[in-house]
Amino acid sequence: MKTTLIIFLILCTTFCFGQYDYEVSETNPFGLPNPEAPEQIKDFNLMIGLCNCESTTRNQDGTWSTPEKITWEWKYIMNGTAVQDQTLKPDGSHSGSIRQFNKDSSRWYVHWFSTKTPSTKFPVWEGNKKDDNIVLYKEQKAPNGTDGYFRLTFYDISKTGYKWVGEWTNISEKVVFPTWKIDCKR
Repeated sequence: MKTTLIIFLILCTTFCFGQYDYEVSETNPFGLPNPEAPEQIKDFNLMIGLCNCESTTRNQDGTWSTPEKITWEWKYIMNGTAVQDQTLKPDGSHSGSIRQFNKDSSRWYVHWFSTKTPSTKFPVWEGNKKDDNIVLYKEQKAPNGTDGYFRLTFYDISKTGYKWVGEWTNISEKVVFPTWKIDCKR
């Protein structure tokens, strides 16, 4: 009986209490990458945590708006098998994404949501790390009907920050029109 109880306690400690070791916690406020997740879970590793950023969008007349100060927060979720980010904005609006890497397709799938545009169907970007950048695509026609993509690129990624650009491109990616830029510093 005593041996059975000891085995039960060991199993319970291992499986009941240790199963969420990679979640956000007091010790790891932004979670940890799960070693059982695909290696690509670390693609966003240098972004995990908080960054102070400036976000600017293109105005209707083609000029750039005055930069807005935002905080971009990143963390590992789903016990370290996915990444969540959210932008915290001074006007009280917020947006974010849940990022999952699919081993079968070898691609990231990014589901975006926003308090300004609640939706029953989240827009989805997909893509991969290319060299030192992370590049994601969603099919989107230009205002004139030309086929293309809305491409999101994270670049200049380092321990001190990163940059992000959202831009429309045609299918061949020879025509590129940036519409949104974010520059983040730790």
